[in-house]
Amino acid sequence: MPPRRVVTGRSKEPRKRFAEELRLLRAQKGDSLRKLGAVLGWDASLFGKMESGKTIGSPEVVEALAQHYGAEEWLLTLWELAVGDPSQFKAQFRRYMSLEQEAMSLWQYSVSRPPGLLQTPAYAREALAAGGLKGEELDQQVDARVGRRKLLEGDAPPPFRVILCEAVLRNSLRDPREWREQLHHLVEASERPNITLHVLPFGTGLHGLDSTDVMFLRLLDGSTVAYAEDDVREELIEENGRVEPLQRTYDAVRDLALSPAESQKFITRLLEEMPCEPST
Repeated sequence: MPPRRVVTGRSKEPRKRFAEELRLLRAQKGDSLRKLGAVLGWDASLFGKMESGKTIGSPEVVEALAQHYGAEEWLLTLWELAVGDPSQFKAQFRRYMSLEQEAMSLWQYSVSRPPGLLQTPAYAREALAAGGLKGEELDQQVDARVGRRKLLEGDAPPPFRVILCEAVLRNSLRDPREWREQLHHLVEASERPNITLHVLPFGTGLHGLDSTDVMFLRLLDGSTVAYAEDDVREELIEENGRVEPLQRTYDAVRDLALSPAESQKFITRLLEEMPCEPST
């Protein structure tokens, strides 16, 4: 196994450090990108993008690289740090991301899109591209958003309650297969013990969160913060006097929503109503 690297002189940003280590490991092994692709079965351009920091790759790719280089004990750990690196997020979101990693529980209301924590890679890419991202920045932000899902995985993930306005489930992706995948992912997520999913159907009337996405985080010290987004701004709210009214509004919206069992059936029916995929 290669010796551990000395931190001094290397980047202290996990994403950049991960790319540096990949370049060093390949140089030590004497592999070209083409040879690496041929040996591991992925396109050589993927490894080039990982070494330049344009993408951090999937856990399957990183595990294959770790085995190839004999670096199983630390390369996957470094990748996990890169996935959760707040520096890869836009500046106004970094404080929230740091708090999200510490959250004991989370709850959210979503107006028109699935929460980032429950988006598939295809959904994240189309949503971020619709916001104007492209090229390398788009790749990085897709990796960052999908990487956040690790928060809800593992041995003791925090509880996550989410209310989806029905509009979330009606505003489909352009590719029907990718949309079906996203709906399946929501159903599967709703079956996990730490995730409680509600659907707020059309026709329940106006309420205090009609145009506002909001995520609440319960922190280790017992305090709660909220991150709210509407049509014109995004804001991290930490003052208790402002968080509490939002929580009461959220609770009122939850009272209008379908139960978790009814919500799962609702999404399943949408899947059943979709046209069958053409046979190949």
